[in-house]
Amino acid sequence: MLSRRRFLRVPPLALAAGAVARAADAMGQDVPPPPEQPRSLEPPPPLPQPELSAGHRGPRVNAKYDTYIRNPLVERNEFLRMEPDDAPVPSFDVSRGVLPEPSWEGHASTIDCYWKAWQLAFSHLMRPEPASGFVANFIDPAFNDCLFMWDSCFMVMFGRYGASAFPFVRTLDNLYAKQHPDGFICREIGRVDGADRFFRHDPDSTGPNVLGWTEWEHYRNFGDRERLARVFPVLRAYHQWLRAFRTWPDGSYFSSGWGCGMDNQPRLNRDLPYYNHAHSHGWMTWVDTTLQQVLSARLVARMAQELGAPDDVADAREEAERLSRFVNAELWDETAGFYFDRWNDGRLNGVRSIGAYWALLAGVVPSERLDRFVAHLDDPRTFKRPHRVPSLAADTPEYDPKGGYWRGGVWPYPNYMVLRGLTQVGRDGLAHEIARNDVGNVVSVFESSGTLWENYAPESAAPGEPARRDFVGPGGLPPIGVLFEYVFGLRPDAPARRLVWDVRLTEAHGIKRYPFGREVTIDLSCAHRRSSDERPRIEARASAPVDLEVRWAGRSDVMRIVKS
Repeated sequence: MLSRRRFLRVPPLALAAGAVARAADAMGQDVPPPPEQPRSLEPPPPLPQPELSAGHRGPRVNAKYDTYIRNPLVERNEFLRMEPDDAPVPSFDVSRGVLPEPSWEGHASTIDCYWKAWQLAFSHLMRPEPASGFVANFIDPAFNDCLFMWDSCFMVMFGRYGASAFPFVRTLDNLYAKQHPDGFICREIGRVDGADRFFRHDPDSTGPNVLGWTEWEHYRNFGDRERLARVFPVLRAYHQWLRAFRTWPDGSYFSSGWGCGMDNQPRLNRDLPYYNHAHSHGWMTWVDTTLQQVLSARLVARMAQELGAPDDVADAREEAERLSRFVNAELWDETAGFYFDRWNDGRLNGVRSIGAYWALLAGVVPSERLDRFVAHLDDPRTFKRPHRVPSLAADTPEYDPKGGYWRGGVWPYPNYMVLRGLTQVGRDGLAHEIARNDVGNVVSVFESSGTLWENYAPESAAPGEPARRDFVGPGGLPPIGVLFEYVFGLRPDAPARRLVWDVRLTEAHGIKRYPFGREVTIDLSCAHRRSSDERPRIEARASAPVDLEVRWAGRSDVMRIVKS
């Protein structure tokens, strides 16, 4: 099986030619010649080749004609004119003393796994190559010679907890510095030459669009309005590009296996010509991509509200509401109690993918459907497997108990999305249960292998097959982000100066140097409890005043942490 990443070693034109030839051969056809192009219209003018200089760090364009439909928002993209960072990257040994320091009674291996994740993360920090046009030091996904959009977003999700040592969020600045004049951003960019690895209208070329979600989560941790204002036009222009070039006439969105990040899930109609689960859009409405765009549109509107310009994003609010109605009318199967992809003949594909759970985070699930939809996450026949949550439901014929990449493999990316979605709909108890299971399995594999992996097997405490080792990369999410947010239960809202501590553990636990806001750190500890009903005994110190809301057993209390 060729993943999106293993495919990269093969020249793209050879791949394309070979794919067409194999498909035609399989159907007993000769490969048809390309249709003759009409010559009655004047061609567009040649595209001027920009000089590679510090004055403009955007994408390298190798095309004869300029066919861009320019988006004025891109003119406000400051990253295109930003000078590259020349600061050295820090080492783990130097940084360890300023990173958050967790403790958990009786769980020494979990803490060891936590530090291993940071050690791997710092070993993958890089400086921009001179010819790349990148503008910031960054964390490399640790796979090949490229910066990946999907991976970078989820690395930032846990990297924010290490912001005192390294600004992980600036990894995304390198993607923004490569935005095209029409708003497009490639999902995979060479870190040496800075070149896009796909043409922009290739179905594989971009996505998933979780950039806005990542920036919003960063904002909730740090309250950095300056950064929010800087990224806003970039995110809005990218969203508009997807709306212009990735939608069907009904307004729903399409992608491909590579484009959606879940390379080999069996979602497409196999009866279609030139079927390929990795590279075909399949004339299909992709449920995950459509839901991500609902989320993106809603976050664009929230950002505009936060920045004082809500009237400028009426189109985003309208699209979010319209797509929400569409998803519930066209992608919901009442018998199955689940959201599915829709083929071009109107049929739902019946494949339960973890991608459907973007519906929780996007806020599209009506209250009367919520219990049935969430119940699949707690059903052993579908998603409640020994290691939760598999990327494909266990009752799917193509489900692979060893993982099979995205045919059952347990991945950090969608697991984190599921947890955040459960919080969105008030199901933190289930989120904690899933998080304990996920982190526990990741730590078990760490104990036996000494490292972290790209994905994991759903039926045992083992790496997935296939899976890369030392994958931090997004593999840092379970032992860092999930540990803090869903095992310990700490979730910040820096703009409101409030930290929620949803205490569910009974063992003593806590964190020193927890980062909150741009300059605040907090030391937190919770004493051992005899039961989960017992009121938590909290000790907290902060470098600036913060409101701490402690929740336990259906109750809550708010205390003021004074500066100490």
